[in-house]
Amino acid sequence: MRALLIWGAVLALMAVPVAYAAASPLLSYRSGAYIVGGFAGILCLALMVLQPLLAAGYLPGAGGPRGRRWHRWLGVLLTAGVVLHVAGLYVTSPPDTLDALLLVSPTPFSVYGVAAMWAVLLTALLAALRRRIGLRPRLWQQVHAALALVIAVSTVVHAVQIQGAMEPVTKWGLCLAVLAATGAVLLDLRVLKPLRRWRDRRDTRPGRA
Repeated sequence: MRALLIWGAVLALMAVPVAYAAASPLLSYRSGAYIVGGFAGILCLALMVLQPLLAAGYLPGAGGPRGRRWHRWLGVLLTAGVVLHVAGLYVTSPPDTLDALLLVSPTPFSVYGVAAMWAVLLTALLAALRRRIGLRPRLWQQVHAALALVIAVSTVVHAVQIQGAMEPVTKWGLCLAVLAATGAVLLDLRVLKPLRRWRDRRDTRPGRA
């Protein structure tokens, strides 16, 4: 029962903002390509709540190798979603999309979206090639953590600045959940564990009771 409640809460947190966006009256004025590209971005934002929780094994039944395997497959899905998001916007308006990619767009949210996009693509590229280029596991973890932070922060800033199909309250709730999940996992895996090892070494030194 506890596992069902945890998974239900996480999935509801992800699904409710998407459902509100799907019911937005603004969609009636948009083309099919724009809607597909926009919802690809919305779904990527929702999946970013789940992604760090899988990496850290926080969710019941998704710990250890299983959680990390799901994390990798979800990373592939997120990368495809980002590509679909950009492609949909490009089909809708090539000049605006090119301006955003070239960082000359007058809309400030574009910069953060492009930063998140490149961070996602770089993460996917490094994940695919890390064994071939000899990237050590510890260095890969550090680089992956830094890129994950860039992705989370840039995506949230990008999302909250856009006034589109997403309902404001549920969008803010989803964005805060992304930051909370990412921050908690990075703090646990990158900061708390080294501090615990340092404390354990200090407590086992000779002369300490």
